[in-house]
Amino acid sequence: MSEPEDLPGMEHYARYQTLVLRRHPGGVLEIVMNGVATNRSGLATADQMMHRELAEIWRDIDTDPYTRVALIRGEGKGFSGGGDLDLVAAMADSFEVRSRVWREARDLVYNVINCSKPIVSAMHGPAVGAGLVAGLLADISIATKSARIIDGHTRLGVAAGDHAAIIWPLLCGMAKAKYYLLLCEPISGEEAERIGLVSLAVNDDELLERAFEVARRLANGSQSAIRWTKYALNNWLRLAGPTFDASLALEFMGFDGPDLREGVQSLRERRAPDFKGDAPF
Repeated sequence: MSEPEDLPGMEHYARYQTLVLRRHPGGVLEIVMNGVATNRSGLATADQMMHRELAEIWRDIDTDPYTRVALIRGEGKGFSGGGDLDLVAAMADSFEVRSRVWREARDLVYNVINCSKPIVSAMHGPAVGAGLVAGLLADISIATKSARIIDGHTRLGVAAGDHAAIIWPLLCGMAKAKYYLLLCEPISGEEAERIGLVSLAVNDDELLERAFEVARRLANGSQSAIRWTKYALNNWLRLAGPTFDASLALEFMGFDGPDLREGVQSLRERRAPDFKGDAPF
C-alpha cells in the first residue's frame, strides 16, 4: 500500500464531508467511509449526508482527470453500518424525505454502474446498508474471510431494494440470493467468495495490501480496454434495470407500512421483530 501524496485535483472533492478522499500515485483514489469520527459504534452509518454523498461521488470520479481507479473502504470496526434509524423514521413520516432518499438510492446504483473508472472495494467486519451497495457493485470486490455481509431489508420490514435484485442473482444465483435475502442471513467473506458474491476473500491482515495491489494493476493497464470492458459487462446490469426499479419501488412502498415501524422499534430495543401484518395482496 502506497502512502497518499499531495497530488493535484483534490478541490474536485472539497464538498464531501462524510467521505475521506486520498490520492495515491498512479491515479488511485482512496475513498474512506468515515465511521470512526461520526459514530460511536465505529461503523460508517448512512445518515442523510453520507447517503447523498455515496450517491454523488461516482459522477465526480467519472469526470476526474486525475483518477484512473477508485478504491472504497471503511475504517474502524467494519466496512459500513446499516441505515441511520433517524433517517429511516423520517422517511416513514415524510413523503418528501422518502422521495429524496428514493432518488439517491436509485442514483447510487446507476452511478456506480455507469462510472467509467473501475472500482475496487475492500470490506472488513460488518458490511451493511448503502456502503454494501458500493461494496458489491464494485468491479472487483475484496472481503476479509471474517467479514459479515448482511442485506438487512427484510429484518427492517421492507423489500430488499437497493442493489440486491440487480446484482445478487447474477453473482451467486437465484437460489442463494433468495436464501440470504429473504431470511436476512449473514454471510462471511469466505462463504461470499465460495458462492461468487465477492471476487476475493483474504486474511484480515492482507486486505488493504491486496486491494491496493489490484487497484494499481488496474491503474497501470490500458485504460480504454479496461473501461470499455467494464462498460460492456455492465450491460448485464443495465438489462436488469427494470427489475431493480421495481424492487426499489416496492422497498419504498414498505416505508409507509406497519412492518417498517415495528422493524425500527425492534432495532432500537435490540429485540427480535414481531411482524403481525400481512401483505395486502
